[in-house]
Amino acid sequence: MTIDKTVMAFAGTMVLVSLGVSLWVSSWWLLLTAFVGLNLLQASFTGFCPMASVLRRFGVRAGCAFN
Repeated sequence: MTIDKTVMAFAGTMVLVSLGVSLWVSSWWLLLTAFVGLNLLQASFTGFCPMASVLRRFGVRAGCAFN
């Protein structure tokens, strides 16, 4: 799996987890959804993603988005 696919899978998982937890625990968990969305938006403009940097250090191969 490439960095691109891993980042998208992680972001999607975080959004779904935060939505589920917000239903059962507290609506404050929706702030995690907002954070993930804002991080994806800034990564699309700047090309910098902290998760991609971590994955690169672990040796995950680069995709076309995060070179």
